[in-house]
Amino acid sequence: MAFVIISLFFGLAGGVIGRIKGSSFVLWFLIAAIPPFVGLLAAVMYRVEYDEPHRRCPTCGKVVPIHDALCTRCGTELEYPAPEGAPQPVAAP
Repeated sequence: MAFVIISLFFGLAGGVIGRIKGSSFVLWFLIAAIPPFVGLLAAVMYRVEYDEPHRRCPTCGKVVPIHDALCTRCGTELEYPAPEGAPQPVAAP
């Protein structure tokens, strides 16, 4: 009975952490509840998608991650933008 209670609380914690990071509550609840300690650690180490750079689609204006090749709304093919701080070649004097 103690294992069930521990699994329930670890599942709730993993589900909440997964939902905060933009994923499914149910998915992370199950991942964190079945192997309680390992599942909660996986939910904590799961990457946050909000920190990834985004850009707007030039056709429809939807905000998409920078690594997407196609807009998910209108299907426009998106070019990968040039890095902002790219070093420029310098001519020899």
